[in-house]
Amino acid sequence: MTNNQKPVYGGQAVVEGVMFGGKHHYVTAVRRKDESIEYYHLPRKSNPIFTMLKKIPFLRGIVAIIEASANGSKHLNFSTDRYDLDPKDDDTINQKETSKLTMILGVAAIGVLSFLFGKFIFTLIPVFLAELTRPIFSSDMSQILVEGFFKLILLLFYIYFVSLTPIIKRVFQYHGAEHKVINAFENGKKLTIENVQAQSRLHYRCGSSFILFTVIIGVFVYMLVPTEPLWVRVINRLALIPVVLGISFEVLQFTNKVRDIPVLKFLGLPGLWLQLLTTKEPDDKQVEVAILSFNELLKMEKNTENEMKTEEIV
Repeated sequence: MTNNQKPVYGGQAVVEGVMFGGKHHYVTAVRRKDESIEYYHLPRKSNPIFTMLKKIPFLRGIVAIIEASANGSKHLNFSTDRYDLDPKDDDTINQKETSKLTMILGVAAIGVLSFLFGKFIFTLIPVFLAELTRPIFSSDMSQILVEGFFKLILLLFYIYFVSLTPIIKRVFQYHGAEHKVINAFENGKKLTIENVQAQSRLHYRCGSSFILFTVIIGVFVYMLVPTEPLWVRVINRLALIPVVLGISFEVLQFTNKVRDIPVLKFLGLPGLWLQLLTTKEPDDKQVEVAILSFNELLKMEKNTENEMKTEEIV
């Protein structure tokens, strides 16, 4: 079967584990320090308004972000609550709070958790930095390009520096494990550690690619509005956030659909390049956790589908 014939599943790395989401459920599996595996299950609730909006191009991306942020935060909180610091550490309470903040910042770099807040920050700071260069780059076009450059640099530096911490490096490894499992499933491979490890840690449908697309798409959208005066520029950037997000989501979906077409697959390459920073090669134990999480999701999805068929017959 090709990936187009299979159900579409998404995921997110959490602290010492992976979350996967399906049509009916979300499941997270985390490995405790005692090597035990703990699961967190969350049913996917149907919202009539969201269901309707998901059918509308450019609006469905905003809905997807809101849902992913709400559900992702619950699974991240579950994983951080299960995270145990080394008992030998001094000042355990303070270190735990610091570590938890670091984890959240790192996970935000690879998913959409707190994405809207981050989008405000990464939208406005480049505006003010670009404005400082106006004596040199005075035209609207040059200002937009400089703004985009600063936005890209801030994004890359942010991801790079959070990835230097050992905790976030492990989160990025779990991110790689998540992608490997999805790729193995979509390629029709049996989910064994060996088969999964042979897959790429990059994926066209990744949230990291989406974040990069917002930078690229923003450059083109901002060409439609003035850059002066500064207060108008700030208002325009904030007002256009939903527009940029909506278009970027559609671009992400399109690049995923054409990834097997040789002349078009290059469109998704910038997002894959960014994933070289937001994913790391996982070890076998991390891949095992990702497989267990995905298999648990498949089991729950199958049970729900069977229950729905039984209800239809009755």
